[in-house]
Formats: sequence, C-alpha cells, structure tokens
Amino acid sequence: QVQLVESGGGLVQAGGSLRLSCAASGRTFRNYFMGWFRQVPGKEREFVSRIRWSGISTVYADSVKGRFTISTDNAKNTVYLQMNSLKPEDTAVYYCAAGGYYNHNEVGSYDYWGQGTQVTVSS
Repeated sequence: QVQLVESGGGLVQAGGSLRLSCAASGRTFRNYFMGWFRQVPGKEREFVSRIRWSGISTVYADSVKGRFTISTDNAKNTVYLQMNSLKPEDTAVYYCAAGGYYNHNEVGSYDYWGQGTQVTVSS
C-alpha cells in the first residue's frame, strides 16, 4: 500500500555532507511516521531519525544528534535526511521506513521499507 524509494547516497570524504531523499507513494502513506535506519553488513539495522509529515515530533539517535537533520516536503511527498560532518562510522546502507506508531527506534514498529541507498564516508 505504501512505496518508498531512497536516493542521494554516494561517496564522500569525512567531514563532508550528503542529502538523502525518500519519495513516498500510495493512498495511505500520510498515515505513518517516517523514519530513517541504517545497516552495515553483519550488523543489526540501526535507528537514525524519525519525523511526522507535518514536520513535528523529530527524533534522532544519539550518534547523529547535531549532525543530521530530518525534514519533509509535503508538496513533493518526500522526506529528507541532511547529513553533515560525516564520519567513517556513518558508512552504511540507509533505509527509509513508514510506521513507527509504537517504539520509534524499533525496526518492528515500521510496516514499509525502501530498497536502501549506499553511503560511504572515506577517512
């Protein structure tokens, strides 16, 4: 019922910036909280940030506070993740998700996922 497509990943040097985009579609997508997660091969999927389509109720993982900013553009049905001061440990596949009605930082609280976009930060 909800489709999510991420874009904007790439290769960047430590200290640089990237902006990820998540384009949402489907008749019910605005009923959901929107979140960003990331995953490294062999590791658990990790919560990054969450937002409402209204732009309120933003939440960030401690590891990205002060560096990442989540936002929405309702006219474009798109959620963004602006990533500044990137570190090598930010390297991961980043996933957009819809859901989050219960525990915002739990994978199981989200119902829909995008295909992911690779972010690589070089030292």
